[in-house]
Amino acid sequence: MRLYLIAGEASGDLHGSNLLKALYAQKPDLSCRAWGGDMMQSAGATLVKHYRELAYMGFVEVAKNLRTILRNIAFCKRDILDFQPDALVLIDYPGFNLRIARWAKTQGIPVIYYISPQLWAWHASRAYAIRRDVDKLLVILPFEQDFFRKYGIEAEFVGHPLLDEFEKLGYWDIGDSVPLPNIPISQFPNIPTIALLPGSRKQEVGRILPRMLEVTEDFPDYQFVIAGASSLPEEYYQTFLAKYPNVRLLRGQTYEVLRHSKAALVKSGTSTLETALLDVPQVVCYAGNWLSYKIAKQLVKVKYISLVNLIMDRPMVRELIQDELNKENLKAALTEILTPEKTAELRAGYAELRKLLGGGGASERAAAAILKVAS
Repeated sequence: MRLYLIAGEASGDLHGSNLLKALYAQKPDLSCRAWGGDMMQSAGATLVKHYRELAYMGFVEVAKNLRTILRNIAFCKRDILDFQPDALVLIDYPGFNLRIARWAKTQGIPVIYYISPQLWAWHASRAYAIRRDVDKLLVILPFEQDFFRKYGIEAEFVGHPLLDEFEKLGYWDIGDSVPLPNIPISQFPNIPTIALLPGSRKQEVGRILPRMLEVTEDFPDYQFVIAGASSLPEEYYQTFLAKYPNVRLLRGQTYEVLRHSKAALVKSGTSTLETALLDVPQVVCYAGNWLSYKIAKQLVKVKYISLVNLIMDRPMVRELIQDELNKENLKAALTEILTPEKTAELRAGYAELRKLLGGGGASERAAAAILKVAS
């Protein structure tokens, strides 16, 4: 059996790698070709394109890189035809993947979408395209089944794969001060730590990290550590750190940095859910291209930008968006979540969140559903 997988971001690479492990466990003779990252490659897939070549976000950025994106789509179609898969597995990354889904349907290739596009936030009309082009939709958030049912789509809720990831890593017994594995202790003196998670794309790091760094000097009793993306070179981060010699950088070790932290400033996205599942008080941060933000503001239909607040359906964690993401607001929000009272409140909310996300086994359930369609 042959499967072709497409993921276009760091989170997709993580979930895609766990999915691949589950697929190979259930069908060892499987052959998989993939767009993704180092983790999917390590899990056994033949890597075609790395997600760092694909990471464009925002309307303006996509427009600037449209020629490259169209070339990638054309190449992807040719590569799929050459590989002749029994099924195509799309992992999030909707701008690209929905185009490929429509084409694949015309080619008679079964299409499975794992980690559905967040159409409940915006572009809800795309649900009709999913109904037309996708043979099996696998969702990971509990409210998504009801959303898609309104459009005549019977999505299957498999649970959230992050729960499996943290169980596998033994990250559920969270203490106040956990030594970091594989990091010399000299890098982490016995000082309370605050994590900075500015994202994994170059453009978002460039907008968000400088604003995060501004507040570091207001908390002299804490050390600040950037949980850097392994897909970005260290030299890029260092361009921001010249004025902040006491801020540390650790790339590719986000979970370990979070486990060691009393609090975190986190770019909106999957990382907000990761931070919550690791029991770390957080402030959610977002700043985008001005024009892209103005367009998105007119189109986005949700009350919150963080997955934590969306799943809980209440403003459990503070969100600082665009102009609100400034030194004064960051200082006030960070000061609040460092208090014992607010820390206890957030951790109680995180416990509720874990229950809503269901039990473990998401990757195994998704793999079983995919193999059934591809057979």
